[in-house]
Amino acid sequence: MYVLVSLLLSTLAVLVAAYILPGVHISSFFTALVVAVVLGIVNAIILPFLLLITLPINILTLGLFTLVIIGFLVMGVAAIVPGFTVDNFWWALLFAIVLFIVNRVIYSFK
Repeated sequence: MYVLVSLLLSTLAVLVAAYILPGVHISSFFTALVVAVVLGIVNAIILPFLLLITLPINILTLGLFTLVIIGFLVMGVAAIVPGFTVDNFWWALLFAIVLFIVNRVIYSFK
Protein backbone atom coordinates (compact mmCIF):
# COMPACT_ATOMS: atom_id res chain seq x y z
CA MET A 1 0.00 0.00 0.00
CA TYR A 2 2.87 2.37 0.85
CA VAL A 3 4.43 1.81 -2.57
CA LEU A 4 1.17 2.62 -4.33
CA VAL A 5 0.68 5.83 -2.34
CA SER A 6 4.30 6.82 -2.99
CA LEU A 7 3.89 6.18 -6.69
CA LEU A 8 0.71 8.28 -6.89
CA LEU A 9 2.33 11.11 -4.93
CA SER A 10 5.35 11.04 -7.22
CA THR A 11 3.04 11.12 -10.23
CA LEU A 12 1.27 14.13 -8.75
CA ALA A 13 4.64 15.82 -8.22
CA VAL A 14 5.61 15.17 -11.86
CA LEU A 15 2.28 16.64 -13.04
CA VAL A 16 2.67 19.73 -10.85
CA ALA A 17 6.26 20.32 -11.96
CA ALA A 18 5.29 19.93 -15.62
CA TYR A 19 2.34 22.30 -15.13
CA ILE A 20 4.56 24.96 -13.56
CA LEU A 21 7.32 24.81 -16.20
CA PRO A 22 6.47 25.79 -19.79
CA GLY A 23 9.48 23.90 -21.22
CA VAL A 24 8.31 20.52 -19.93
CA HIS A 25 5.40 18.74 -21.61
CA ILE A 26 3.46 15.68 -20.46
CA SER A 27 0.67 14.31 -22.61
CA SER A 28 -1.42 12.44 -20.02
CA PHE A 29 -1.73 11.16 -16.47
CA PHE A 30 -0.50 7.73 -17.58
CA THR A 31 2.61 9.35 -19.08
CA ALA A 32 3.25 11.11 -15.77
CA LEU A 33 2.89 7.75 -14.01
CA VAL A 34 5.44 6.16 -16.35
CA VAL A 35 7.78 9.14 -15.88
CA ALA A 36 7.54 8.78 -12.10
CA VAL A 37 8.34 5.05 -12.31
CA VAL A 38 11.23 5.48 -14.75
CA LEU A 39 12.68 8.40 -12.76
CA GLY A 40 12.47 6.30 -9.61
CA ILE A 41 14.29 3.40 -11.25
CA VAL A 42 16.93 5.69 -12.78
CA ASN A 43 17.49 7.45 -9.45
CA ALA A 44 17.77 4.15 -7.60
CA ILE A 45 20.07 2.32 -10.02
CA ILE A 46 21.96 4.66 -12.34
CA LEU A 47 22.38 7.81 -10.22
CA PRO A 48 24.52 6.24 -7.44
CA PHE A 49 26.82 4.69 -10.04
CA LEU A 50 27.23 8.00 -11.88
CA LEU A 51 27.87 9.85 -8.61
CA LEU A 52 30.59 7.37 -7.73
CA ILE A 53 32.25 7.73 -11.13
CA THR A 54 32.13 11.54 -11.03
CA LEU A 55 33.21 11.85 -7.41
CA PRO A 56 36.42 13.83 -8.17
CA ILE A 57 34.48 16.35 -10.26
CA ASN A 58 31.82 16.60 -7.56
CA ILE A 59 34.47 17.31 -4.96
CA LEU A 60 36.04 20.02 -7.12
CA THR A 61 32.68 21.69 -7.79
CA LEU A 62 31.45 21.24 -4.21
CA GLY A 63 28.63 18.99 -5.36
CA LEU A 64 27.22 21.24 -8.07
CA PHE A 65 28.11 18.73 -10.79
CA THR A 66 25.41 16.50 -9.30
CA LEU A 67 22.85 18.94 -10.73
CA VAL A 68 24.35 18.44 -14.18
CA ILE A 69 24.08 14.66 -13.81
CA ILE A 70 20.46 14.89 -12.67
CA GLY A 71 19.63 17.19 -15.60
CA PHE A 72 21.07 14.70 -18.05
CA LEU A 73 19.17 11.86 -16.38
CA VAL A 74 15.90 13.78 -16.84
CA MET A 75 16.84 14.33 -20.49
CA GLY A 76 17.45 10.58 -20.79
CA VAL A 77 14.05 9.80 -19.30
CA ALA A 78 12.48 12.25 -21.75
CA ALA A 79 14.18 10.37 -24.59
CA ILE A 80 12.87 7.02 -23.32
CA VAL A 81 9.27 7.85 -22.35
CA PRO A 82 6.96 8.79 -25.22
CA GLY A 83 4.70 11.73 -24.42
CA PHE A 84 7.24 13.35 -22.09
CA THR A 85 9.33 16.06 -23.68
CA VAL A 86 11.79 18.57 -22.28
CA ASP A 87 12.81 21.48 -24.50
CA ASN A 88 16.47 21.65 -23.44
CA PHE A 89 18.94 20.87 -20.67
CA TRP A 90 18.07 23.94 -18.60
CA TRP A 91 14.39 23.00 -18.50
CA ALA A 92 15.41 19.47 -17.48
CA LEU A 93 17.54 20.87 -14.67
CA LEU A 94 14.77 23.20 -13.54
CA PHE A 95 12.27 20.32 -13.75
CA ALA A 96 14.48 18.24 -11.44
CA ILE A 97 14.74 21.10 -8.94
CA VAL A 98 11.00 21.85 -9.00
CA LEU A 99 10.24 18.12 -8.74
CA PHE A 100 12.46 17.90 -5.67
CA ILE A 101 10.69 20.86 -4.03
CA VAL A 102 7.20 19.60 -4.88
CA ASN A 103 8.08 16.12 -3.58
CA ARG A 104 9.31 17.59 -0.30
CA VAL A 105 6.12 19.64 0.11
CA ILE A 106 3.86 16.68 -0.70
CA TYR A 107 5.74 14.24 1.53
CA SER A 108 5.74 16.70 4.42
CA PHE A 109 1.95 16.25 4.66
CA LYS A 110 2.13 12.46 4.58
